[in-house]
Amino acid sequence: MNRRQFLATSAALAATSAYPSLTQAPEHSHGFPPSLLSRYDPYVELTPVPEYHWAPESAKEAFRDMKFGIRIHWGIYSIWHRGPESWPFLTMSLEDRQAYNNLYKTWNPVGFDADAWMDIFTESGMRMLAFTSKHHEGFCMFDTKTKVKSRANWTAAGGPKMESCDLAYSIMDTPFRRDVVKEVCDAAHKRDIKIDLYFSHPDWYDADFRPYVCHPLQIPSSAKWMIPTDIQMTHERLGSHAVIVPDPTDAEVKRMMERHRAQLVELLTNYGKIDTMCLDMWLGPRVWPELRKTVLKMRELQPDVMLRMRGIGNYGDYFTPERVVPGSQETSDKPWLTIYPLGADFSYDPVASHYKGTAWIVRNLVDTVAKGGGLQIGVGPSPHGEFHPEAVRQMKGAGTWLKVNGEAIYLTRPREGTLWSEGETVRYTRSKDRRFVYAILTEWPGTQVTLKTIRPGDGSKVTLLGSKAELPWKFDSAQGTIIALPENLQQPNNRPCDFAWSLKLQVAGA
Repeated sequence: MNRRQFLATSAALAATSAYPSLTQAPEHSHGFPPSLLSRYDPYVELTPVPEYHWAPESAKEAFRDMKFGIRIHWGIYSIWHRGPESWPFLTMSLEDRQAYNNLYKTWNPVGFDADAWMDIFTESGMRMLAFTSKHHEGFCMFDTKTKVKSRANWTAAGGPKMESCDLAYSIMDTPFRRDVVKEVCDAAHKRDIKIDLYFSHPDWYDADFRPYVCHPLQIPSSAKWMIPTDIQMTHERLGSHAVIVPDPTDAEVKRMMERHRAQLVELLTNYGKIDTMCLDMWLGPRVWPELRKTVLKMRELQPDVMLRMRGIGNYGDYFTPERVVPGSQETSDKPWLTIYPLGADFSYDPVASHYKGTAWIVRNLVDTVAKGGGLQIGVGPSPHGEFHPEAVRQMKGAGTWLKVNGEAIYLTRPREGTLWSEGETVRYTRSKDRRFVYAILTEWPGTQVTLKTIRPGDGSKVTLLGSKAELPWKFDSAQGTIIALPENLQQPNNRPCDFAWSLKLQVAGA
């Protein structure tokens, strides 16, 4: 099969699905929105095998308590920075692909300091971090003992060919020779920052992983090995840049799954407690039975670890809306958090004007938490291991806001149903014991604010977080709770913070 035939066949099969709809899933089997399950993992059974157990409720509670964190994409793609993470690799020239795969030989990010990173995150009010242990292009930021045995030689005489090799393809093969994942995890453990390790199921460096999820080495049987979503993505992102090579042998498929499992075992064995595994992309129905064994092994190694659903369907514990905050409160009973780059991409962005600002962080954090989720902003370090000064300034600005308003964010839960908001400028959260409700005002209302859906208990206080003053209030059955805001607070410099302001109310009957 040539590339033209591959494109035509893939496009045709992408329009059909051999898998049943999951919209009528048994209600006890999962809590994910059905659209997520049917899109990503239609071959995964709805009811997990009897020996599988999701993360316990205590882990889900801890996940829901975190609320705010950072998502760090860092790898050899940060050296060239041609776009989002490793995705530009797919459309590079053959010469550039070969050069990219050799960048590790000279990479020496001497500016990396995990403790300095944690200082920034702590000052920014972050309770969690996600770190990329391996992105799609296959380069490992940890000391993996596994080896790649087959890879592409993109500039071989006569055209690209597969060749044998014996290389970890990791940070330990660089002049830097330091296990970055270990240093990040050790520093985070010291600060009690929750750890989320990102791990890509596909691997574009390892030829054994062909053809899954846009692997640049495609095969004559690609369209039969992949799910429709996979086929469509491969067609759109790879297109005519695909190189067609023979189908993997059974031995190569076995070796692929063994290496995949071994790396996840390393991550859950060598780096202490891992709170969350951010699995990404997926493989396919042919290898799902082996991937399921891997998931069972992961659960055995760290029973409390929260697993993102990508690639494992309803075996997962949480999901992540990406580059979007849901328009309303999620109906799913699974925990979730929005992941959103602060700059243009999740990886390093050298352009200061691309960073969206502290006000953007606060607004999206408030909106997300009110709807029951959390927010993870994506900020990648430079090739040297340092964050852009503008990104640091904006993150620390969010920390300044959280020092005043953290009580209305951390450890909170959403109000029920549609009570998470009033209009565009009021967002609500509540304490876990239901004694207090927080009305977060995203615009200063003037001398008074009327809240229609909340009534304080008789004689209870209404306060503005960050201010010692009690605010006068009255309840009107026709209008709601009317709260007066003193004259001195009409001057912005007299307010306890910028961007948004949190009223604390003890509710009637609490």
